Amino acid sequence: MNNKITTIKVQKETKLRLNKLKEYDLESYEQILRKMLFILSMCRKRPELAKKKLEQIDISIRRAREYENHKEDLS
Repeated sequence: MNNKITTIKVQKETKLRLNKLKEYDLESYEQILRKMLFILSMCRKRPELAKKKLEQIDISIRRAREYENHKEDLS
């Protein structure tokens, strides 16, 4: 596989939506997009597993937001 880097253009709204999918602060767009593609593929093959994975990600995102909110409250 060729690992060259490229640039893609996305609308600001799309970027904001991608940001909301981050499980942790330093998660890259590459990681988010790969995760999305993995889950899409999983949805086609094993939808019940994909649903569990999405639930896990949702919990992780909520925890990260709670942590950020808590950190801001301490400042």
